[in-house]
Amino acid sequence: MFTGLVEGTGKVTGVDRVRGEILLTILPSFEMADTGIGDSISVDGVCLTATDIHKGAFSVDVSGETISRTTLGQIRRGGVVNLERALRLGDRLGGHFVSGHVDGIGVILSSETFQRSRRIRVGISEGMARYTIEKGSIAVDGISLTINHCDHASFEVNIIPQTSQETTILKKRVGDKVNIETDLIGKYVERLLMFRKDGRNAPKDSVIDYEMLIKHGFGR
Repeated sequence: MFTGLVEGTGKVTGVDRVRGEILLTILPSFEMADTGIGDSISVDGVCLTATDIHKGAFSVDVSGETISRTTLGQIRRGGVVNLERALRLGDRLGGHFVSGHVDGIGVILSSETFQRSRRIRVGISEGMARYTIEKGSIAVDGISLTINHCDHASFEVNIIPQTSQETTILKKRVGDKVNIETDLIGKYVERLLMFRKDGRNAPKDSVIDYEMLIKHGFGR
């Protein structure tokens, strides 16, 4: 589990492709001395497991499934990625809960200067857009951001100077692809409503549907 508060960036020093999978080697731009083999690390928003650590760099395996759902299949030696180590008990919880399980790929549609920030609009599929709401949270390449506006095919976020300094987001150009993870809460609520709608999968008094919400004073 992550927060979407990127710790820093890392340079890709190795990309080894073997039988449809990739072994990445990444050299962080910040200290990661306490990282060990088996630890979870978010790489551009994708939760990966450290398989080797050597001379300050770490290696991770990227499966074919991950390649098919994220931008990591396009990564090249010399590229720069966002990094965040997994949340530890006792850490401050800024950002929002980010699992590192990317929902899909978005495309940057526009990037404009607004006062001291940048406004970026990202195009996404309708399947992902259903989980976006204004002032809700979303992770873009592992960065926790607040949605300003959204519709059935895109959303808009502001990038403040601090975020632009610590991440790769402003190195992206219009047309570039980014990893998107929508907020967990909306997906779980939808699953509960769909799975229990007919009442056959749970006791009737535990079914969450529109009638139950109205009965308990919601939605009026």
